[in-house]
Amino acid sequence: MTSTKALVVETGGAPFSVADVELDEPRPNEALVRIVASGLCHTDLGVASGGLPFPLPGVLGHEGAGVVESVGAGVTRVAPGDHVLLSFTSCGACANCRDGHPAYCATWLPMNLIGGTRADGTATITRDGTSLGGHFFGQSSFSQWALADERSLVKIDSDVPLPLVAPLGCGVQTGVGAVWNVLEPRPGATIAVLGAGAVGLSAVMAAALTPSTRIIAVDRVPERLALARELGATDTIDATSGDVAEAIRAITDGAGADGILETTGNTGVLRSGVDALAARGTLVIIGAPPFGSEVSLDVNGMLPGRTVVGVTLGDSETQTLLPVLVDLVRSGRLPIDKLIEQYPFEDVARAVEDVHSGKTIKPVLLFD
Repeated sequence: MTSTKALVVETGGAPFSVADVELDEPRPNEALVRIVASGLCHTDLGVASGGLPFPLPGVLGHEGAGVVESVGAGVTRVAPGDHVLLSFTSCGACANCRDGHPAYCATWLPMNLIGGTRADGTATITRDGTSLGGHFFGQSSFSQWALADERSLVKIDSDVPLPLVAPLGCGVQTGVGAVWNVLEPRPGATIAVLGAGAVGLSAVMAAALTPSTRIIAVDRVPERLALARELGATDTIDATSGDVAEAIRAITDGAGADGILETTGNTGVLRSGVDALAARGTLVIIGAPPFGSEVSLDVNGMLPGRTVVGVTLGDSETQTLLPVLVDLVRSGRLPIDKLIEQYPFEDVARAVEDVHSGKTIKPVLLFD
């Protein structure tokens, strides 16, 4: 067993609190990782609020970055001393995993979001001999040490600052992957991003690296719209100033946008996005509203070849995409440093408050 300090959520709606916990010994497909930094994501906050059926008390965290301490007997991807990013896990054996789409793994929900244990039901984290919810995205990285699935680990060069690249494991790859893997903009395309948070601004940066010639960012916060322009948006829309769909059509001379990314999780915003699509345009749903949320569509409005598609984690294959993103960050072509504010992990309450107030776009908790 490995004793460590972790951020524990006791019940839905309770704050994160620092607690002493114990990690199980690594199984053959697991590694023990010393966590240096972990991004704080809206998914963590959604689970902590009780909005998702994850077992609590539990340890969250799914944008970890750290150094491998030890590995199980079957681990071949990484070795002790390797610097790694931590991302989602997958089975590696189902049809979608074999086809290069592990974000749609047949076991994705229980293994990443709602299970709280390994696939066999055993706990990775205990406290005073009692099991805690863990194995969150195969890692539960809100901890000084984490027990991670091998398939959650991506080796990176040791000279890359880990606090800088920690958000690549979820939020950044979601926004980037949605543009590159799903929309795949053609030359001259117009892309609209609804919501200029961490995922939306990552999508803006990704779109700026494609042949798209018009990139529209939509948000309610003027400072975020200004940052979107700095990161590559050619146009911005203040969502408080009028009808968003009409504004997008006005910018595009009535044609609408070829690709739209909905990152807010607001069903009204989603409907506005659908109404702003060009013929043969695609809207990608990224933001997740509460379970059971529905949205109505004008069926006849969909007939001109319009598509609405959901996406998980940018439909990314992490071993391929994350090293590319690290190289782009290192070269300055993906300036995610403009989104990040760092906090000691003991100061998590301030980080959460700054997210809710809009002061911080992407908090990164420091554990080292």
